[in-house]
Amino acid sequence: QVELVESGGGLVQAGGSLTLSCVGSGRTFSSYGTAWFRQAPGKEREFVAGIRWNSDSIHYKTSVKGRITIARDNDKNTVSLQMNRLQPDDTALYYCAAIRDEMGLPLSEKFYAYWGRGTQVTFSS
Repeated sequence: QVELVESGGGLVQAGGSLTLSCVGSGRTFSSYGTAWFRQAPGKEREFVAGIRWNSDSIHYKTSVKGRITIARDNDKNTVSLQMNRLQPDDTALYYCAAIRDEMGLPLSEKFYAYWGRGTQVTFSS
């Protein structure tokens, strides 16, 4: 069993930055791949970024490459999402999700077994 708790969301202005954190509990969390998804109002949940357990493979949604960085610290059971140059389209509820590492980092949410409750990021003009 893996439990995930996200934090770090908030209000951001144009061009601002934010770092989201996902803390996993359970002895095996460090052996799971982890991804960030987001769901904007009225839209489906979408993959943003993912990282394998040993950080040897990282995937990003094409449109966020260069602005968003995912990283993990297995000693602290933490996966972070650094977001820079935030835009209105980044407004969403951001979720952390875990997947057995041998399954890779699929874009579809249906493959991820464990989910946090989300942290809200809102663009403020």
